[in-house]
Amino acid sequence: MSTSNFTAEIKREIIRAGLENACCKTAALSAFLRTTGSVVRSGNRFGFEFVTESEDAAAYFIGILEELYGAELKVVQAKTDARNGRDRLVFQCLGEGSLYILGQLGIAERGEDSLEFRLNVDRYVVENPCCEVAWIKGAFLGSGSCTLPQLEDSRSGYHLEIVFSNKFLADDCCRLLALHEILARCVARKGCFVVYLKSRESISDLLYLMGAENALAKLNKLADKKDERNRINRVANCMQKNFDKSVLASVRQIRAIERIDALVGLSELDPALRETAAARIKDKESSLKELAETLGVSKSCLNHRLRKLVRLADELEGED
Repeated sequence: MSTSNFTAEIKREIIRAGLENACCKTAALSAFLRTTGSVVRSGNRFGFEFVTESEDAAAYFIGILEELYGAELKVVQAKTDARNGRDRLVFQCLGEGSLYILGQLGIAERGEDSLEFRLNVDRYVVENPCCEVAWIKGAFLGSGSCTLPQLEDSRSGYHLEIVFSNKFLADDCCRLLALHEILARCVARKGCFVVYLKSRESISDLLYLMGAENALAKLNKLADKKDERNRINRVANCMQKNFDKSVLASVRQIRAIERIDALVGLSELDPALRETAAARIKDKESSLKELAETLGVSKSCLNHRLRKLVRLADELEGED
């Protein structure tokens, strides 16, 4: 499943679950505008706009704006993102009502001569634990994405991120996640600040916190498949290493026996070693177990004889 498809599934599931309380809707809307919006001016009128690729998220938050504040937004632009080919929708709200909304969301307030912006999260917006979770949901709906590892690519891994325009918001997001025992990291990237999770466990915890249980089930199913494939690969690699070691040992034994035959002749060996040398030369590809069964001895006995033959060949070459 592609990153965009899985991300869209998570967002649709969050939206379907909805938010019951007005305080939670306020928190989610505040975070959504923080991650997708900007303050705009048209003549003497101030307002805000937000940009999103998700029609579901746009419809959801427009509904919240209408429900809480009676605000009406209009589409002012629709263009295709050259990077991914998806449509980007731009919605705008202007007028005194928009400034009131920004104030209620803890984003900006009108000063004497200008707008005063709050760079971090207003503590009153996330006053309750339910509002903390709602804020996280709104932020993910705005700029979140989640990447799952590819089964065929052992180098790919789990990655979930939320992008913010300033470090204050990113740090506050990390703090809110930590309150719910999810430890995230933050990194600067191309003028933005990215809060991210890299482990299956932490991403699972966040999906559960946001109520995306179907997405969580898909993640766990894929993780189980990947774990099983990794286990099979480890077993195969181990078997291959053992086979390679066995082949190298066999080659060394055969060369030792050939050196002994060339230097003194196999007839000079004691009966047990002579029998072992003849059996190995006759069947060069047999495993240690198969050769031991042919000779009617234990593997440890056969191994001892073969090591003795190798040692004898080394000694004879040293004397030569």
